[in-house]
Amino acid sequence: MPELQIKFDDGASYERMMGTWSRLVGEGFLGWVNLPSGLRCIDIGCGNGAFTELLVERCAPVEVQGVDPSAGQLVFARERHKANVAKFQQGDAMALPFGDSQFDAATMALVIFFVPEPAKGVAEMARVVRPGGTVAAYAWDMLGGGFPLEPIRAELRDMGIALLNPPSVGASRITAMRDLWTQAGLDDVETTQIAAQRTFANFDDFWAVSILGSSLSPTIASMSPDDIEQLKSRVRAKLPTDASGRITYSARANAVKGGVPK
Repeated sequence: MPELQIKFDDGASYERMMGTWSRLVGEGFLGWVNLPSGLRCIDIGCGNGAFTELLVERCAPVEVQGVDPSAGQLVFARERHKANVAKFQQGDAMALPFGDSQFDAATMALVIFFVPEPAKGVAEMARVVRPGGTVAAYAWDMLGGGFPLEPIRAELRDMGIALLNPPSVGASRITAMRDLWTQAGLDDVETTQIAAQRTFANFDDFWAVSILGSSLSPTIASMSPDDIEQLKSRVRAKLPTDASGRITYSARANAVKGGVPK
């Protein structure tokens, strides 16, 4: 049996699940980072452009370069972006295709735990940002139970089913993020936690959105029909549901920011 891997290539499917969550927590993140308008920005691991678009809307940059390894995600990002501010290209977070000090700010949304060598990724962010510029990121608090898919993952664990984790899941800890920024030589390093809440029309809506294009897709696809039905029953019983069947719950991300030394 081939080894299961987490991959995101379908921008539209990703949008329904993680794109929406990313924008919800991204609002709080950008409010905390508080970037001024008119900056040159790079969004590393931009995916389908969900956070990139939010960055353009909220911060009015003069330039945004979005970088991601997935060609499929970038197709969606280019199609959604209408303001002609952001440009998108394939690239590696550990070897960014830009010169030194080219940007005023670098962001990384829900990506640090996918970077095989997180320290190298942070070093690259700092390299392409000018002295005095901002380097900031947020990541789901996966090991602390803040991941939006935690309601399903918790039941999978209880059923004894192995979970797929990003290769650098430990980098999502708030202490690890602070250490990465500090060890990269960034100044005035700060961290915070950001919560976001989302409502689904009913359980079927929650289930369809949570499975389609998410990191759980390979695991669910490998399960037997009986095990899937058992999983759904267990998850349904644990989720908070109101009188009309709507499901509302929160997720939580860890965030970090710092400045490139002047």
